[in-house]
Amino acid sequence: MSPGTPLAQIVFVPVVMSAIVYLASRRWAERVGWLACATLLYTLALAVAAASRGTLVEEYRWASSINLTFGLRIDGLSAPFVLTILVLSAAISVFSIPYMKHIIGQAHRQYGVYFALYLLYAAGMVGTCLATNLIEFYLFYELMLIPSYFMIAQWGYGERERVSFMYFIWTHAGALLLLAGILTTSAITGTFDISAIPSLLGRLAVPLQTQTWVCAAMLIGFMVKLAAFGLHIWLPYAHAEAPTPISALLSPAMIGIGSYAIVRIPLTFFPQVFQQYRGVLSLWALVTIIYGSMMALAQDDIKRLLAYSSISQMGYIVLGVSSLAAMGLTGSMFHYISHGTCKGLLFMVAGTVILQTHGERGIAKLGGLASKMPLTAIAALVGFLGIMGTPPLNGFQSEWMLFGGVFSQAIRSGNTVDLLVAIVGILATVLTAVYGLWTVRRVFFGPCPKHLEGVVEPPLTVLIPLIVLVCLTVVLGVYPRLALDHLAPAIAELLGGL
Repeated sequence: MSPGTPLAQIVFVPVVMSAIVYLASRRWAERVGWLACATLLYTLALAVAAASRGTLVEEYRWASSINLTFGLRIDGLSAPFVLTILVLSAAISVFSIPYMKHIIGQAHRQYGVYFALYLLYAAGMVGTCLATNLIEFYLFYELMLIPSYFMIAQWGYGERERVSFMYFIWTHAGALLLLAGILTTSAITGTFDISAIPSLLGRLAVPLQTQTWVCAAMLIGFMVKLAAFGLHIWLPYAHAEAPTPISALLSPAMIGIGSYAIVRIPLTFFPQVFQQYRGVLSLWALVTIIYGSMMALAQDDIKRLLAYSSISQMGYIVLGVSSLAAMGLTGSMFHYISHGTCKGLLFMVAGTVILQTHGERGIAKLGGLASKMPLTAIAALVGFLGIMGTPPLNGFQSEWMLFGGVFSQAIRSGNTVDLLVAIVGILATVLTAVYGLWTVRRVFFGPCPKHLEGVVEPPLTVLIPLIVLVCLTVVLGVYPRLALDHLAPAIAELLGGL
């Protein structure tokens, strides 16, 4: 690939390097993790350079007989998602080196398998956000699923084979619903091109009932990946039993891609359907917020607590999308970034605690760790304060914009239900504060149990990724323009075309 194909390199360099990482593992063992990290940093540099150029599109002939091209597009909407995924992937790859060593041990070739699958997983997520046609989107969407399934099945905890199978079936079922919507849309419009479909649907005057069913199939497929209430069953099991570095990518990076997909595809394709059923979507989001928070309060396993927290945070993102207001949608997309840095941080904190306490993950059996692991305790506090929406962290910036859009839409519509949803939604943030601060209190403060007296701060390979995400959480809170200068114009343009 030439220097003039940065988007293709962002997607395919990790794919090619996955084979090299696998072959190098016999000699390098866990050190192949550094090669994986270098690969992801290279693609991150390419993504930063591409995003700075504004909208960039690359197209390649794929199947000329059916007018199908392989295209990649980075713009104001996709760039923040791609950059968030690559930052998290690079940071967590470093964290994976010491963490996976305590799982894999001396089985050197397994490091190659792990990091090869890890690179394929990252490539699938990035490719999903860059895809320009629906078939290509679906292929990358499924590529996210396959490596993560094998990583959970091979290196997960507990009943990992059963849990990984549950994860595969649920998310694949959602993907098949999406595929049904994709094929129907193509049959109606005669194309898979994402940018061409909205205008074609407008000119063809497709009956609203047909639009509703196609939109529902796509939306439910994405809501399975988002783990919205009722479609969330797989998530607490998968995130709790996955190896912690994979949990740290599943939760902050992968599931939120569903929000990008909703805005990029069904919302843009079927705006009338969203306008008509906006209230239903907002109520679904509100139930997801409250359910996820209440279930998080009931957990003793720290990873299950964070998994239910992620369900709740996805509810906030969907609530912002349901507002169909520029500020609400922008805040919703920014909340993907905020949740990404904060929840990636929190899952790595959970992994650090598990690593340093030799496998302990029951909150009731922990305590007093702040005196033993002060930097880890600070990271945990920053992560929870971020998802609580505390200034000056990035979660505050995304949540005030998100709720600003929700309240403005409620006032503009004059609908009492909209206003009640907005009020209850903002009050529900108290639940995030309760389970977040209560977890910090129980894990890091109070008396230290005797069996934890020898615990110490983790090595630099664990601390550096934590420090990077703490810094990003603060910087994006103090200076949100780094993301908003891309997102706000993209959302305004999208809404202007609806």
